[in-house]
Amino acid sequence: MSSPHGDVIYDWNALSPSTARPRAVRLHDETLRDGLQSPSVHDPDLVQKKTILRLLSRIGIDTADIGLPGAGDRAREDIRALLEIIRDEHLPIQATVACRTHAADIEPAIALSRETGVPIEAMMFLGTSPIRLYAENWTEDRLEALTRDAMRMAARGGIGATFVTEDTTRSHPRTLERLFTAAIDEGATCLILCDTCGHATPEGVRALFGWTHDLLARLGVRERVTVDWHGHNDRGLGVINTMAAIDAGADRVHGTILGIGERVGNTSIDQVMVNLKLAGLDDRDITALDELVHLVSDACHVPIDTRYPVFGDDAFRTGTGVHAAAVIKAKRKGDDWLADRVYSSVPAQWVGRRQEISIGYMSGASNVRFWLEEHGVTATDTVVDAILERAKRSSSMLTDADILGVVAAVGA
Repeated sequence: MSSPHGDVIYDWNALSPSTARPRAVRLHDETLRDGLQSPSVHDPDLVQKKTILRLLSRIGIDTADIGLPGAGDRAREDIRALLEIIRDEHLPIQATVACRTHAADIEPAIALSRETGVPIEAMMFLGTSPIRLYAENWTEDRLEALTRDAMRMAARGGIGATFVTEDTTRSHPRTLERLFTAAIDEGATCLILCDTCGHATPEGVRALFGWTHDLLARLGVRERVTVDWHGHNDRGLGVINTMAAIDAGADRVHGTILGIGERVGNTSIDQVMVNLKLAGLDDRDITALDELVHLVSDACHVPIDTRYPVFGDDAFRTGTGVHAAAVIKAKRKGDDWLADRVYSSVPAQWVGRRQEISIGYMSGASNVRFWLEEHGVTATDTVVDAILERAKRSSSMLTDADILGVVAAVGA
């Protein structure tokens, strides 16, 4: 049998037609702003925020939202400190801030950029769906006036003018066309399509991007106005919708580490990065992702589910005899590439992790022998049998202490 390694995986994914563009998509992180809107998370201290920003830069995130200037003095001082880190440490990441379409948010953003000398992109948001207009007693005339005033203020103030339509995926195209046109007229260079309530399906994402690109083409501005996607995960479709947006021509996509955010959260940017790399659409070095994910977990007091893709404790851990045997046989070949993929679609080494073999009630002798060898214990038949007998009586995986206790009892 031939290898390594082109003939050992048949990829049905590669047979699906795709409209994905050859150029890479830009990545935007919302962990330090939209992510902190979750009612369950803890606001990290400034030292932690600085470390998170450094790691976001290290893994290749292009832009990061570092706060809402209109939220008060504390928010503004945190934003200032993060801007100074970008400036003084020459981090290759661009700063954005969130703003309402209101001078009380936009003016401090302009001032912070001028005072620190760091360019800022202001992402100015406004609710546009019919249900929001009805609830707020808003009119389209009022929305257009707010849009024009905000975009004009940001553009004249020398900061990037980006227009965010909240609940875009439930907004009427007539309203969107009116407001997008107004925003562009007043200097907006980016539109953000938002699935604020996690309503969209991949089909809806593609339809929305198709319509938006057609509008920009009709306005003659497609080459100078970019289009972002900002997703939420209410239906469990956050990642797949983001991949659909990339396929449909998004210039930049948003997310948060661990998917933290309001209600059930935003799109998980860590999962998007892994999927982009697997799809061959991105070559960022993501080995520091595991460190970043666990930092955000600790700083925001968000436990990582053991089953969380790629970064949960069980992501690369198996105690099943058949699975473990395949991984072990690959390792016996001296082939780390093979061992990292024979029972895993995601290579653990990409994110600074490794395949783990545990021992439990579904394990076989190969699990035990491998564990003993890894821990420098001679794998005699007596020891192996004793550990297996203990495992078969257990309703969970044996801990290292459990296994070493059996070894000591046997007298190995």
